[in-house]
Amino acid sequence: MCTGKRGKGLTLIELLIAMVISGILIAAIYRTFIGQQKIYTVQEQVVDMQQNVRGAINRMMREIRMAGFGNVSSTFPFAALGGETFNDVINPADNQNHVDQNDDQITIIGAFERISTLTTENSKGTNVIQLSDLPTNTFDLQSRRYLCIGGLETHTVTNVDVPTCTITLSGNVIHSHAIGTPVYKVKAITYRLRWDHRNPNMPVLTREDNTDGGGSQVVAENIENLQFRYILQDGTETDLPAAADCANIRMVRVTVTARTSMSDPEFKGGTEGFRRRTIASNIYVRNMGSSP
Repeated sequence: MCTGKRGKGLTLIELLIAMVISGILIAAIYRTFIGQQKIYTVQEQVVDMQQNVRGAINRMMREIRMAGFGNVSSTFPFAALGGETFNDVINPADNQNHVDQNDDQITIIGAFERISTLTTENSKGTNVIQLSDLPTNTFDLQSRRYLCIGGLETHTVTNVDVPTCTITLSGNVIHSHAIGTPVYKVKAITYRLRWDHRNPNMPVLTREDNTDGGGSQVVAENIENLQFRYILQDGTETDLPAAADCANIRMVRVTVTARTSMSDPEFKGGTEGFRRRTIASNIYVRNMGSSP
């Protein structure tokens, strides 16, 4: 007589229990993965935001610190593009509301761009200088007509001979300059906020060259507030100096507020779900009140 061995297997109930346990484990793992992914995304946005605001304020700091370099006040009123003129090294504008946050703007004048060097020794008393190199469109005798020699003196250009790299100035050179002395172009630079042209909901910090043109160039994205405060020579602090006090500015306090690029509906610590960072810096304007 043959006897058969009964095969062992899973009952339906055991299979259902196994499936339920597996589902719970998979759901827990998935939830953990999604949570970690969200944390990573948020941290990445926060890091980008912090780098963004630091990069923006660092560039402003460099140029604001150098405002007035070259004794540029000798050319005021400074003629810029569009017929606009500036009468001071630092030209504040308070509460412009470019992105609906009562943000400010600032225009600074300085010899920011080195363009060439002198090829001949220039004694004081002459109004003609010769440069080692001179690109065709360096000066146009309109908004691009201000030149600084050696960081000591600034003049208005009245004539340009590109083939010989010869420049005629409106006045005589004040100081004697050796061969190789650097020559700079004087510029008017404006920092302000606006809405991004591609995304009307994205506030951006822009830098606009009021001398060479090119429109406003984006320096940093998602910068939703820009504030300037000015400390005068006597220690007075103000958001908007009187016209007569602009020459007495000695320090500029810049405050920049950046936000993350994406809103987080679950984040309850900020308006509209955005995380924000604010950085403030005091900038000593080293060329204000100095003379060569």
